[in-house]
Amino acid sequence: MTKKILCAVDGSDHSRRAIAVASELAKAVGGELNLLVVDQVSFDGRSAPVHRLNHSGVTEILEAARTVAAAAGYPEPKLTALASRDVARGILNFAEEHNVDHIVVGTGEKGTATRLVVGSVSHDLVGRAHCSVPVAH
Repeated sequence: MTKKILCAVDGSDHSRRAIAVASELAKAVGGELNLLVVDQVSFDGRSAPVHRLNHSGVTEILEAARTVAAAAGYPEPKLTALASRDVARGILNFAEEHNVDHIVVGTGEKGTATRLVVGSVSHDLVGRAHCSVPVAH
């Protein structure tokens, strides 16, 4: 049975490290690699939903992620984009719906106070995922 590896990407340096880890994991287990970007959506109640990335931003992030995966030896990952108000919940929902075996995510250099105020996607994933969550530093 093919292992399903999901790597959450956002175009950051820590995201690129996660792609390299996910690519190596997928190669090692003969797995399928899916690179996922979540376009965070906000609502202010008076206007249409506001997308943080928009279509061109999502495309740019996914193409850069494909390049990093190819450089790490996984030339043909699946590329997926979705919109969600809560980035971690979007990743978790996708992982559960697609029976993902591992979610690979990067982590930034947030301090404790910042994590308490704005949260951490990697922290949320580790605590709430149905599967293993390797965190690339």
